[in-house]
Amino acid sequence: MTKLLYLECTSGISGDMAAAALLDLGASEEAVRRALDSLDVEGFSVEITRVRKSGLDVCDFNVVLDAAHENHDHDMAYLHGHDHGHAHMLDHGHAHGHGHDGDAGRSHGHGHSHGEHHHRGPREIAALVDGAAMTEGAKAIAHAVFGYVAAAEARAHGVPVGEVHFHEVGAVDSIADIVAIAVAADDLACDGAVVTDLPCGRGTVRCQHGVIPVPAPATAFIAEAVGLPLTPVDVEGELVTPTGAAVAAALRTCDVLPERFAIRAVGMGAGKRAYDTPGILRAMIIEPLT
Repeated sequence: MTKLLYLECTSGISGDMAAAALLDLGASEEAVRRALDSLDVEGFSVEITRVRKSGLDVCDFNVVLDAAHENHDHDMAYLHGHDHGHAHMLDHGHAHGHGHDGDAGRSHGHGHSHGEHHHRGPREIAALVDGAAMTEGAKAIAHAVFGYVAAAEARAHGVPVGEVHFHEVGAVDSIADIVAIAVAADDLACDGAVVTDLPCGRGTVRCQHGVIPVPAPATAFIAEAVGLPLTPVDVEGELVTPTGAAVAAALRTCDVLPERFAIRAVGMGAGKRAYDTPGILRAMIIEPLT
């Protein structure tokens, strides 16, 4: 049986949405937590809960940072002029711990301690991944995702990839999101992944360096590099984050669904922003039919 992962990105894709959707699809939470606990990174815990989005019961993956590691300088820290003091936007704009649409659910934290905040570059990230309790397949996925983000951010900022020591690559929440996604995707052991057109929102986003257009430069550069198809939608806001684009680029093996298929499993992951969309990433395991 051919087993394909289908990421239905109608409402967009981000790191936390992807991690939640893959866990809801059936990926091992134990494997994800084991990998996160093994990271040589301090200052975070992870909550995997159920929330309500658009009336639906969906999974939420929430990286909670301590005060020392809060991402005050994350590049997508401001959205449409929102004041930073009201909500810290993480993973290029998804507000961890704020604006949940539903019950809090169960909280699981693995108690990483307070520590000094570090801006890590690609070499440090690669060492973290290689030292984590992950399969070689999961490590390969994580390296690929981080590689796409690093290359795009280096191009956006006009510096060599090896010299990018900035929050987009090194932020603790991004590390946790990407490691969780890599472990979950590897655990599902699909034969390939279908990622159809990604929705392209409109407007601008305020970042550390000023106001920039949507999609963010790093997202656009990733889409250009791998040929990710984008579809304009009449939604103001950043629906596809750089991390989300990098995940799509790393996992995608096809951008067209089979003519006929059977759905074998369904998972739904919650986004944190309130847009004129359901705010849900739906992941499915499908079997092509002849």
